[in-house]
Amino acid sequence: MTAAASRATRDDGPWSKQEFVGRLRAVLERRYHHLHPFNQRMHGGELSRAELQLWVANRFYYQINIPVKDALILSRCPEREVRQQWIQRIIDHDGRPGEEGGIEAWLRLGEAMGVARDDLEAQRLLLPGVRFAVDAYVNFCRTKPWLEAAASSLTEMFAPLIVKERLAAMLAHYKWIDPAGLQYFRNRLTQAPRDAEYALSLVTERLRSREEQERAVTALEFKCDVLWCLLDAVERGPLPGTGGRA
Repeated sequence: MTAAASRATRDDGPWSKQEFVGRLRAVLERRYHHLHPFNQRMHGGELSRAELQLWVANRFYYQINIPVKDALILSRCPEREVRQQWIQRIIDHDGRPGEEGGIEAWLRLGEAMGVARDDLEAQRLLLPGVRFAVDAYVNFCRTKPWLEAAASSLTEMFAPLIVKERLAAMLAHYKWIDPAGLQYFRNRLTQAPRDAEYALSLVTERLRSREEQERAVTALEFKCDVLWCLLDAVERGPLPGTGGRA
């Protein structure tokens, strides 16, 4: 074997767990939506009431599709033990009879920001770009191997970072928002780290070949793109009650 061939073989070998995790984290450090100008303006207290209302209404479409994409992952997963763990994500968002979930909490967040529940549920403020991005994510989870779809959920590794910043910003800069409506964010401070830890263990333990690992990184990049595109659409969309932007 030549030196070049030997070097190529080494380069194409699987990453160590540490390097694999490092590459996943590097995606989030470069591309997670906490870097998006809209989120940075939100956290700096620079958004208008109408901008926040447009965001909460459009993000609701993402929220209601989270349990759908998780159900699709479950439907493709052949392992009962994994399904027993993953189903908690659906319960967290859909709730149980008599028990509030994340979707209900988001509806109350919308009401706290002055967006009527009926407007949220009827998707009256939903922008085409948001629908397209979220539907693409659901379709990704429908068609890709379940472990790749699980890898796409690893944006949750950085979720506590953005949730803490967002909760603090809402309390500090947007005094007109009823603090009781912010429970969704408080819940995610414990749910997201739990989910991220479990998904990361699955991905790093099961995806052993370099090709599988690279597909996981690509899946996470795609999910970052979905979240970024959602904010792009909101940043440019017509504001509620105005038909445009000032």
